[in-house]
Amino acid sequence: MTNLIQKYNIPGPRYTSYPTVPFWDKEGIALEDWKTTVKKSFVESNDIEGISLYIHLPFCESLCTFCACHKKITKRHEVEQPYIETVLKEWDLYCDLLVERPKIREIHLGGGTPTFFSAENLKKLIDGIFKRADKFEIFDFSFESHPNLTSEEQLQTLYDLGSRRNSFGIQDYDPKVQKAIHRVQSFEQVKKVHDLSRKIGYESISHDLIFGLPFQTEESIRTTIKNTIALKPDRIAYYSYAHVPWIKGVGQRGFEDSDLPKDSEKRHLYELGKQLFFDNGYVEVGMDHFALPSDSLHEAMEAKKLHRNFMGYTAGKTELMIGLGMSSISDSWYAFAQNEKDIDDYTKKVNQGIIPIFRGHLLTAKDLIIRKHILNLMCNLETEWNVGLGAQVKSEIIQRLKAIIDDGLIEISENKITVKEEGRMFVRNICMAFDLRLIENKPDTRIFSMTI
Repeated sequence: MTNLIQKYNIPGPRYTSYPTVPFWDKEGIALEDWKTTVKKSFVESNDIEGISLYIHLPFCESLCTFCACHKKITKRHEVEQPYIETVLKEWDLYCDLLVERPKIREIHLGGGTPTFFSAENLKKLIDGIFKRADKFEIFDFSFESHPNLTSEEQLQTLYDLGSRRNSFGIQDYDPKVQKAIHRVQSFEQVKKVHDLSRKIGYESISHDLIFGLPFQTEESIRTTIKNTIALKPDRIAYYSYAHVPWIKGVGQRGFEDSDLPKDSEKRHLYELGKQLFFDNGYVEVGMDHFALPSDSLHEAMEAKKLHRNFMGYTAGKTELMIGLGMSSISDSWYAFAQNEKDIDDYTKKVNQGIIPIFRGHLLTAKDLIIRKHILNLMCNLETEWNVGLGAQVKSEIIQRLKAIIDDGLIEISENKITVKEEGRMFVRNICMAFDLRLIENKPDTRIFSMTI
């Protein structure tokens, strides 16, 4: 296995979308074309499956040096209200496009640090959204939270607004690692907010962990996972640290490259964590995720309804996902669009009555076919060949997969390709064989994190 890790540990996309952002059309997407795809997707799906909202809340009180997200560091909480007012104005711009009231199936508050915002302002945000929308018959409302910045009032308020799932950013419990990544929080504080969530009634609690961080060792990972298992979260995300300081700059330069676990050490940390999760009743879901069998994410996987988008893995698919807030990415199924990354540029456009996108991509017919195959592989670990692929394209994909086939990581039949258990960790590499944009463009691969 060590040889296979060395062989396949190459830079590659994480496939939260296809095409991946670096391969969106350089010309971008015209705003009117984006509006057209939103309206088309809405008409097709609102009554049948509802829509999803991702709301980006970018503020953090301090900088975590592992983070590659778009954020704004400040301790000035007076920024909360004007930002929420701008997000609600942006929502109005979308609602004005649509022929009827949206039915929201899923809301996710991401960051930044959503619990940077006061309970009062979080309520103002969600109440404002539902002034012009209704809940779909299935409704899933989740949010990310920093254990040091999460209060009982916030948890109760969000629960009262309909949230039943939250996600705590833990990363690691080792003091040396926490100091290096500038994310110091005690197990006692995590336990406090976790137990509060259970007491209030949250049905699914997730803990996010990262392996491959500076100074991590087998011993420190064992301790981190032991503490995590003690609280028995319903889901655990076990992410590989993506070290891309040449893209993200000073935010990922709080330590030296030599402080990071080497490739084989890093993979050992993953395999160790994976086994510890299995030993304690968790089941692997997609890539990087583990869940208790009772959790909706595992149930969706079993029913082959697991979906993946810019919010990560979700238990249900909606054709239309609208991203609100600075840097948010929207998905109309037929196109992608990203909002302005700078908060001043974002605010200026919204206040001018303009949907604040600055780039995007209109999917071609070929894009839509490849997207379906990559989603199938990422979510179900299999895909059927008859989904739109011609004989020539299929032959070329099989040729690119030859080494992976020879290494016994996938099975190929006349009708489909199936990822074997020993091939799960290489699913990104398998998807890369389908990625026609990647193959045709031959980019500088430094734009991607390592696949393993």
